[in-house]
Order: sequence, then structure tokens, then C-alpha cells
Amino acid sequence: MAGGEHRLAEFSRYVTRDMDETHAAIAAHYYDLRLEVTGPVRDFGTSLTVVELGALTAGRVSFGTGMRMSFGEPGVYHVAMPDAGGFDLREGSGTALTASARRAVFFDPGHGIRVDEWTGDCHSLTVKIDKPALHRQLEILLGRPLPRPPRFAPCVDISQGPGLSWANLVRWSLLESEVSQGLLHQPIIAGRLEQTLLEGLLLAVDHSYRAALAAPPPAMRPAAVKRVMDAVREHPAEPYDAARLAEIGQVSLRTLQEAFRKHVGMSPTTYLKEVRLLRVRQTLLTSAPGTVTVTEVAHQWGFAHLGRFARRYRARFGESPSQTLRTA
Repeated sequence: MAGGEHRLAEFSRYVTRDMDETHAAIAAHYYDLRLEVTGPVRDFGTSLTVVELGALTAGRVSFGTGMRMSFGEPGVYHVAMPDAGGFDLREGSGTALTASARRAVFFDPGHGIRVDEWTGDCHSLTVKIDKPALHRQLEILLGRPLPRPPRFAPCVDISQGPGLSWANLVRWSLLESEVSQGLLHQPIIAGRLEQTLLEGLLLAVDHSYRAALAAPPPAMRPAAVKRVMDAVREHPAEPYDAARLAEIGQVSLRTLQEAFRKHVGMSPTTYLKEVRLLRVRQTLLTSAPGTVTVTEVAHQWGFAHLGRFARRYRARFGESPSQTLRTA
């Protein structure tokens, strides 16, 4: 699963005509946001159904009247898919995008989001996705670390093909809120749906790694190499050394090194450092300002010697880790 363990799906349901209650409900599952009624106030009434699926929060929301809102939160992606009605969305200073029953919008709330012209008849599916979890799932599908974060297209066709399939999976997960002791109350099913939604999104939306996903799979790596790569990707901060990696691979150290050089293009310890460096960069880029230090993040991902870590980081990414953190 995306988080390495099975989790229960958690359902919540809210119906209210109170603005403060609306704000509290949305903030509890999504974001602290500014809400403004732009249509007839007498028609305002919020309906919100939410299911928590580990790395994803899926919901359906309506307000009964015209609305305007703004919010921002780093470390996540968001997909909004109207079932009826629509709205305009602007990410940072970018061009306004229109979401409709045929076209969803994919955006990064860390850039600051403003929603205008939310129509009174709008009922929208709304999915928040943990950014590191989606990146890890992409690494698993590609079978290698990401040299840089993916760039996603801002719109998704949900009228046909994989976009429609993905939207229907989200709808099904919300319908389960009405089923007493349904399948999503089983952790193994909830975990598999979480993984399927992460993988499905990567196949439904255009992004900078779509061509790589569509390419023929690489030749099968030896089992020893796969065991080590899986262990390192799952727990990169563990105190591995060459002997332990060979033990995980269930082969001699020399055999493992030769297999890695042939099938991965680097030694197993170099692969470990590469995965750790990418995790550090991902954490620095997605952390809220003032919440972490470079030292804390380096230690979190298994780097004990900060001087060597900083040199490796600069050589790999062309900037210091502190520069990355300031950029974020």
C-alpha cells in the first residue's frame, strides 16, 4: 500500500446551513480556507460527505448557492471534478481554469488557490492527495527513483477513458458511506483502493513521466536486485551497510554489486544514497516554511555526516539543501 500498511476507511457526513460549521468541517478534512457567499444567502446550505483513504481524502460537496473561496496548503495535490454545475479556479497568478462535468482540474494548493463563480447547482467530487505518496507510487510504477518531481497537466478529461474510470472509482468510494459494514470497512480493501486510486491517477492525468509509463517495461531485474530496491524504497532511512544489503538480497556482496551495476547502472550503496537524496529534496520542497531544518531532514533520511551530505546534495541538484528549503 502507499503507506506500507493496511488502513481503515473513515467516513464523515455534514449537513449544515451555518458558515462557521461549514468552515470547520472543510478545514478538518481539507484546508483552512476563506469562504464567501456570492449568490442568494437564503439558499446557502452545505452538504459534505468525506472518506479518508490513507494518502487520499475523497469527498463530495455542494453549497446550494454561488460561492467564492481561497486556500493554500503545501505538500498535497488536489483534483476537483464537478458532477453538476462548475466553477473557475486560478492557481497563483496563473490563467483561470474552468471545471465542469466533463473536465476536472488538477492543481497544487501550495501555490495558493482562488475559486470563483462556483455555481449554485455545483456538486463536486474533491480529492486531496498526499504529494510524497503519489511520487512514491510513481517511482514504484517506473521501477526507479524520480530524478525530479513530476509536472502535471492542469486539466483531466473525465468524460471518457481513464479519467472517467478514475472519477467513477472516487464515486464508488463515497457510495460506500451508505453501506453498513461494506467492503471499505475491511482494511485490506481500503488499502488496495488507496493504491489503485494513486496508480489510476498517474495513468489518467498527463504528466512529465507519462511517456516513461507507456514505454515497454525494462528487462526483468534479478530477484536479489528487486528485493534490495524494494527494501530501500520502502525504508530508506534504515541504517543499511553493504553486508546488510547483501543479506536482504540473499546473495553474496560481490554478486549483488555486479547485478546492480549490470541492471541498475550503479552500486547498491550508490542507489541507497540516490534514494535518500531524493527523499531529502522532496521533504525540503514540500515542507511549510519554518517547520523543518536541513539538519533535521538529513537525519530523518539517514544522513549522519552533514558535510558529506551537503556536498553530495549540491553535486546532485546544483544547489545547497538550504537553498532548496528557502525556495520551498
